[in-house]
Amino acid sequence: MDKTTQTLAIYVTDLSYNQLPASTIHETKKHLVDAIACGIGGYTSEPAQIARRVAANTSGTPPARLFGTGQQTSMEMAAFANAVMVRYLDFNDTYISKGSGHPSDMIAAILAVAEAQRCSGKETLLAVAVAYEVYAALADVIGLRDLGWDQGVFAVLGSAAGVAKLLKLTREQTGDALAIAVSGNIPTRQTRSGKLSMWKGVATPAAARAGVSAALLAQAGMTGPTAAFEGRHGIWDQVTGPFQLGVMGGKGTPFGIERTNLKFFPSEYHSQAPLWIALELRKKVAVADIEAVNVQTYYTAWSEIGSEPEKWNPRTRETADHSLPYLLSLGFTDGRITVDSFSEQRINDPALRQLMNRIKIAENKEYTRQFPAKLMTEIEVLTRSGQRFVESAQYSKGHTKNPMTDADVESKFRILCEGLLDHAQRDALLKALWNIDQAVDLSGLIDLLIIKK
Repeated sequence: MDKTTQTLAIYVTDLSYNQLPASTIHETKKHLVDAIACGIGGYTSEPAQIARRVAANTSGTPPARLFGTGQQTSMEMAAFANAVMVRYLDFNDTYISKGSGHPSDMIAAILAVAEAQRCSGKETLLAVAVAYEVYAALADVIGLRDLGWDQGVFAVLGSAAGVAKLLKLTREQTGDALAIAVSGNIPTRQTRSGKLSMWKGVATPAAARAGVSAALLAQAGMTGPTAAFEGRHGIWDQVTGPFQLGVMGGKGTPFGIERTNLKFFPSEYHSQAPLWIALELRKKVAVADIEAVNVQTYYTAWSEIGSEPEKWNPRTRETADHSLPYLLSLGFTDGRITVDSFSEQRINDPALRQLMNRIKIAENKEYTRQFPAKLMTEIEVLTRSGQRFVESAQYSKGHTKNPMTDADVESKFRILCEGLLDHAQRDALLKALWNIDQAVDLSGLIDLLIIKK
């Protein structure tokens, strides 16, 4: 195997649970609670229903179960269908560095294999931490977005690494799993451009599924490309260009999961700080008096959610939660953004459309220079009466420099469970997640994820 594959394989096989600091273990639990909340919240969505129908046609030995229904399927399809639920609301966590994406898309893959293989809670937490570390190590040095590739490159490698840890693969097998995963799964960025479809929330679940498959193949003896990253026509040649991995978590170096942000609002991450600004400005100016809204932000935010014509004319939920004009209009008009803010009727509300047309978004070169250390946005509101109001923000609630507390995450969990789990089951599930390190296996936890209503 090449040096990059070897570096990752050595790290994955050598890391042990007792090397995880208490802060890392706690943060891993917090992200697990957040991801499961998002999964329950996404249970009734159409993409989740489609994924469960397809998963129901598949069996596996040993089997894994689907969130919500408890139906048995293969480990790969449980990883996929459950990750679709986690991802649907665009409410799950986000890693921001040179590259970015949603690491908790991998959690469903880890849980599927951990349940099927009867792994302990501690083994599960370690596997999640490993998956996040591989994801973060790559995102720190590769700007996939600007190269035209999608975050599934990080997710497939992280998922393969986490599952390899659960399966107790050797160093050679882990290297094969990583090589198989990355060589066969390079998704394009078209997934997140223009009018967005269901696949926007399904692409990384597909990568998570592929990561599970790669690890299972390696366990069975399948060998992967011998120089997947650095060899001729490998990832360096075809996708990323050469890169050097940095020091990974442990021995005093913080773990990636502790640098991963949570979301306070169910919308694309770069909208989080602008939405806080809109809610503050709403206290000072009435919607009816708004003449113009001028937004200055960094390039990634502008390009992702404030540059394409479709962002001023969203027609799907997937486009709406990636439309800064739509989201700001919600903030100014409703004073809140919830999972109910993206119904077809709300998206097509003429009043929101009128306000969206008064919103202009531009890149501020200085804010771009400061990114990703700072996520600066400034919003100016001009009123019909001639007043001017300006607010700015750099770290929204949920950013690691302005973190959500355990209580914040639990509140989010309870809100997303409402109407799906009764309060007793909800509280039992929450307790099981916070105490997962005491679990001998995950059967009881998955039992609590079955929706009985």
